[in-house]
Amino acid sequence: MIPEYINAALEKSKYEIIRDEEPYYGEVPGLKGVWATGKTLEECRRNLAETIEGWLIIRLKRGIPIPPVGDQKFEELKVMGSLDKIDASIMETAC
Repeated sequence: MIPEYINAALEKSKYEIIRDEEPYYGEVPGLKGVWATGKTLEECRRNLAETIEGWLIIRLKRGIPIPPVGDQKFEELKVMGSLDKIDASIMETAC
């Protein structure tokens, strides 16, 4: 699910050359705050994929809605909250 979403976001990404040490800039329209730079277009694309992954994980963990990208969308997921409760329970029994 996450790799498919990242690939769909990368297909929608926009790139430009800027005046910077890392002249390649990329962003995904519709995903607020998702951007990256790189010394080459390939590096920028890799960095953008990592940024999207981190952005997704934070939103899932905090229960923040994730906008659809192309055919890829996340329905309301409560899995991460459940995992936090399981982790806390494991820690209590382990100590």
